[in-house]
Amino acid sequence: VEAFERHLAAERGLAPNTVRAYCNDVHDLVEHAGRMGVTEPAGIDLGVLRSWLARTATRGRAPTTLARRAAAARAFTRFAARAELTSPDLGSALATPKVPRRLPAVLRQDQAARLLDGGRADPAHRSPSGAPIDRDGKGSSVADPDVGQLAIELRDQAILELLYATGIRVGELCGLDLADIDHERSLVRVFGKGSRERAVPMGRPAVTALGGWLDHGRPQLRRPDSGTAVFLGIKGRRIDPRIV
Repeated sequence: VEAFERHLAAERGLAPNTVRAYCNDVHDLVEHAGRMGVTEPAGIDLGVLRSWLARTATRGRAPTTLARRAAAARAFTRFAARAELTSPDLGSALATPKVPRRLPAVLRQDQAARLLDGGRADPAHRSPSGAPIDRDGKGSSVADPDVGQLAIELRDQAILELLYATGIRVGELCGLDLADIDHERSLVRVFGKGSRERAVPMGRPAVTALGGWLDHGRPQLRRPDSGTAVFLGIKGRRIDPRIV
């Protein structure tokens, strides 16, 4: 399973979350096979795979989970066959459970406008001492709760505007570095699934919100270990997708 994990990350270039999910699935598959008396990879045949998926279904798991588990099993048996641990690829005949396709629920334009306008912070805010908040963060401190709250509001506003303008994934947004922002051409460079790079344009509201965060918010949360991350958490490190 450890070799399979390296294969997914290094050879197939899958996203970390996908690698983690596939490996968790395969760990569960291996444990299930062991309970059925299987002692080596070659013993994981179609009957074992179907038994494992059936057990998953009886637990009430969603069709999407079953489909992902089937995909993880096929990837594992294909890897095992290539590594000459099994012969032939016994999972290739495993069918993928049908997943109903539904159109996603989306916000209307007026709803999106209310969401984005409702928490808009004022980049011209000054600290209670009267000192302006500047790019270098001089004259104010995140220890000041008013300043800290403004920094978070500017950050959240920039996150919402950027997600709405570009449609990039949350994980891609969290991975942005300062060098990935092309201010002159209003572009962001993102690294998506499989480490594929693409440039995405952003509109004027997103450019304005991002500028407010970089000029007036980020300096207040920045710490020595912040590095070049665009978006920071309250402790100054790169923001976590769960926070977003």
